Amino acid sequence: MSGRLADKVALVIGAARGIGKGIARRFAEEGARLVLADRQAEAGQGSADALGAQFIATDISRFEDAEAAVALAMSAYGRLDIIVQNAGIYPWQLIEDTSPEDWDRVMAVNLRGSFNAAKAALPPMRAQGSGRMLFTSSITGPHVTSPGHGHYAASKAGINGLIRSAALEFSAYGITVNGVEPGNILTEAMQEHRGPAFIADMESAIPLGRLGSARDVANAFLFLASDEASYITGTTIVVDGGQLLPEGNDFRMRPSGV
Repeated sequence: MSGRLADKVALVIGAARGIGKGIARRFAEEGARLVLADRQAEAGQGSADALGAQFIATDISRFEDAEAAVALAMSAYGRLDIIVQNAGIYPWQLIEDTSPEDWDRVMAVNLRGSFNAAKAALPPMRAQGSGRMLFTSSITGPHVTSPGHGHYAASKAGINGLIRSAALEFSAYGITVNGVEPGNILTEAMQEHRGPAFIADMESAIPLGRLGSARDVANAFLFLASDEASYITGTTIVVDGGQLLPEGNDFRMRPSGV
């Protein structure tokens, strides 16, 4: 621990498991005082207890829930320095099989949830004259996609647009707004819902030869939350092991057939 977030107050939304839990743990290691928020109350409370953090059950698609999470941070610690909106859903569903209600649910959590987080955190950060707003985007949507992820890709591309717009509008208040675009990250959910063959196939498409970890993503968030990133706003960091780099499927140094 180097104390890069010493005495900073951070609200991490979507922190019960996976990437969000990894972000919260990494922030705690660097001295942050934490509020965790998630729809999964039991898992979220367990993560909070392990980190000595506050917890609040939160459906980020509801603005009043976002306000309540921010209010808890303010009542517990008197300020809010960092907000991370990591909550998101990604049901596999072809566009032709997606109902308007299905589409709206993904947008409500992923995209409107990001708006709700920013909107709720703005008043205390504006009053302080400082703050870090951080969002989990994805390489899916802004750069690549695959069948079955139409709504998810659209929501993540929308988050990148929100990041840029909010960064511009909130710059006068001393608030920076940035995001992280993870590639394929080996989380508990992936291990539960994807088989070894699927995971091995994904690994084969990554030049560094492995899936990312929650800590890999958390380290990027830590940088953006720290004083080291004080002159960075309106951008995203890709954390994908080089997945976006190859022109084709064979990225070895000496491809076959050459």
